[in-house]
This record gives sequence, structure tokens and C-alpha cells, in this order.
Amino acid sequence: MSGHNKWSQIKRQKGTTDAQKSKVYSKYARLISTESKKTSGNTTSPSLVAIIEKAKKENVPKDVIERAIKKGTEAGSVAMEAITYEAYGPGGCALIIEALTENRNKAAQEIKHILSKFNLTLAGIGSATWAFEKKGMEWLPKTTTPLEDSDLSELEKLVESLEDNDEVQSVFTNAE
Repeated sequence: MSGHNKWSQIKRQKGTTDAQKSKVYSKYARLISTESKKTSGNTTSPSLVAIIEKAKKENVPKDVIERAIKKGTEAGSVAMEAITYEAYGPGGCALIIEALTENRNKAAQEIKHILSKFNLTLAGIGSATWAFEKKGMEWLPKTTTPLEDSDLSELEKLVESLEDNDEVQSVFTNAE
């Protein structure tokens, strides 16, 4: 019975879960290092505490959090830049894509490439944000757009491929 090795199955499942965890850990590490740079390593800062609490809810290990804080406060650390992109997705739903990057041009090209796979383009500044209201770190939709099943499945694929990108921190949409 070749191919029925229990260890092979465990190894494959562990590999996929480890990859998912790694993505989450690296996104929170970037956020924490950027915020610690802003606050000069002050771990009692409300913004840094909030991000650390979110990271702990996602089971990010303590040593990863401490390394991220240390990395953000080092003298030679690279400045990370938060960028917000706007686009319209399938069925005319508005998208807000938040990215955290060292290289603005690289992030823009990667996001444009992903959007082009779905025959979409970036929208101008303010063209999609009118449909949202910013509360804390979240963009909440003021108005919603109803989507058909085919558009909804395409939107799910688009959001998934955007979130797979290391530069993208979060994607918000006003789809119902």
C-alpha cells in the first residue's frame, strides 16, 4: 500500500499550517516593529500595546514580539511605510488595500499585478474611501454593494491572493 504513510500525511498537514502561521507572524512582526519605531520602543504606548494584544490573540510567540520591538528600535532599522490603495472589485464593490512596505514602488507593482490577473486596476485616491468609515485600524463600510454568486466567488479569490502577498496587511470591502 504505497502512498499510505502516516508520517507523509502529517508532514504535509504540518507544512501547510506552519506556512499559514508564518504569514501571520511576519505580518504582526512588521506592524510591531513599525509601531515600536514610532514610539521609540515605549512598550506602554497605547498603539503598541493594542498591536501586541492583537498579536497575542493570534498566538504570536513572545520571542517574535520581542525581536520585532528590538528590530524597530535599532539605529539601522529600515523605515516601513504604511500605504492605502483603493480599487473596485468584481460587481463594482469597493476595495481598500492596506500595505506596509519598505519599498513603495515594489508594493504598488505587486498589487497592480494581482489586480490585473482579475482584469481590475487601481482606482484614484478617494474614489473608494467614500464608501467606508475609518474606526481605529478598521475600515467599516457606510454603504454595501450586493453581489451575485459568481462575483462573490471571484472576490473571495481576489482577496485571498491579495492577502497572500507579504506587503498587504489587510483588505476591506463593502460587498454584502
